[in-house]
Amino acid sequence: MEEREIARFPRPVYNRIPNFVGSENAARLLREIEEYKSAQTVFSNPDSPQRPVREQILKDEKTLVMAPPRLRIDGFLVLTRQSIPRKKIKKASTIKGAFQFGQIIKPDKLEKIDLKIAGSVAVDLKGGRIGKGGGYSDLEFAVLTAYGLIEETTQVLTTVHKVQIVENIPMTAHDVPLDIVITPSRVVYTNTTYQKPQGIVWELLPDSKISSIPLLEELKSRL
Repeated sequence: MEEREIARFPRPVYNRIPNFVGSENAARLLREIEEYKSAQTVFSNPDSPQRPVREQILKDEKTLVMAPPRLRIDGFLVLTRQSIPRKKIKKASTIKGAFQFGQIIKPDKLEKIDLKIAGSVAVDLKGGRIGKGGGYSDLEFAVLTAYGLIEETTQVLTTVHKVQIVENIPMTAHDVPLDIVITPSRVVYTNTTYQKPQGIVWELLPDSKISSIPLLEELKSRL
């Protein structure tokens, strides 16, 4: 992406979910699919390439539930169009703006999630996905599942540049597969055969990871 000049700020794109040329077009295509049209509450990652998606969610007066970077707070950021001045919607779709205009709400107080947006480093068209290695997207899904906010039938999608599509990505039992992949020029339904995880696999999480994520600490204490 760097070599082909299809990467965008923040650069370089190494060690992050890469922002890409055409992310706005991908967001516009997302807006046309039925899964998005029928959704009232949409969950999104906080990364730069999905900022146009988050802006579109707010413009369409849907509720945006946003993951904080690295899940470092004890809830999720919730934004509604009614609480944001029209001229501030774009700013509200950024990480800094979400903290300014959103509310931090704990999972047990959230509405059910209708659609989940994930950021990706690479994907395949069978539903395989890889992030930047921290496992936060999978943990988001696991936490939301544990609180009954997401079901196995909840659609998970990502927006990427076409060069991020690879032939095959190995998947494990705790990896969350993609139902839909959207590039700036097309929408692909993966019809994935991978099963979505049914909760948190605690034995795979070291104590240091749990203690660094307030949502996990609280959930484990409840259990």
